[in-house]
Amino acid sequence: MTAPEKHTPASPRPATRLAPSPTGALHLGNARTFMITWALARQRGWRIVLRIEDLDTPRTRPGALEDAIDTLEWLGVDWDEGPIIQTRDIAHHVAAVRRLAERGLAYPCALTRAQIEHAASAPHEDAGAPEGPPGTGAAEAPGKEIRFPASLRPALGPRAFDDERTNWRFATPDRPVSFADECAGAQTHRPARTVGDFVVWTSRAQPSYQLACVVDDHRQGITHVVRGDDLLDSAARQTLLYEALELGPPPSYCHLPLVRGEDGKRLAKRHGDTRVARYRAAGVAPQRVIGLLAWWSGFQSGRAPLSAQEFREACRIASIPPGPVTFTSEDDAWLLSRR
Repeated sequence: MTAPEKHTPASPRPATRLAPSPTGALHLGNARTFMITWALARQRGWRIVLRIEDLDTPRTRPGALEDAIDTLEWLGVDWDEGPIIQTRDIAHHVAAVRRLAERGLAYPCALTRAQIEHAASAPHEDAGAPEGPPGTGAAEAPGKEIRFPASLRPALGPRAFDDERTNWRFATPDRPVSFADECAGAQTHRPARTVGDFVVWTSRAQPSYQLACVVDDHRQGITHVVRGDDLLDSAARQTLLYEALELGPPPSYCHLPLVRGEDGKRLAKRHGDTRVARYRAAGVAPQRVIGLLAWWSGFQSGRAPLSAQEFREACRIASIPPGPVTFTSEDDAWLLSRR
């Protein structure tokens, strides 16, 4: 087991977060990410914050929050703080976008309803993107934002953000952003050229995913972020926001290869019912689900039941295969073969 990281009483205890979104039930890919996050935290002495990321309010499903908590507990995952509901306290997000506006680092723009909803969600690789904002003469490629010419960005004053029902974009600086990722290795991204000026606030009077992540991670003392590698490019955008808001260094990142279906796409409903709750309802023991997650992650040599404690002890980032995991019909059959 890895020794706990040292920290002085003058600095906060290292921390990570579990951040489910209540837009649907946790599937096996979500479970793998949360199990690895939990195991690393317990190995290394990190505090764990449970944060419910419910900004995508039109897609929030009744009961999903309670189901997520119940599923995590069934798998043996625990936490030290929370659940913290993201939408219940957005005053700090308001202050952050106001600071960006006053410094001339964010500006108002027109967005369609579809673009607003897109901005509220984590930008997964297959989420798609709506058309570009009116008047730019450009349409967004899938997963991309718009690069606004500086000449189209209005000159802003100290009272620029008086109306919280205005859409705002971050004026992305055109320079590379480099960081070391514990799982994905050395990274260099140039958000200005890949996503352009991205949304930080929407006319629903809510922050975008990118801004909310930065503000909440900073407020909650998050020093380590573990998530899927479809969000790898978000780390560069969030690093720029940390700098623009003068919040100090961003967290350390660890982006895990995704669990995909046999078609190579990110695990989703099109691959059948991969919800953890489905297997639980069918009488599958949590040790069997955990064992499959451990095998996918290189923590054991084959499919075999494993307890949460054994998963925690076996978890090593160096053991995780570099490529994506494929969920197969054989995996499904193995889970259901012995209940």
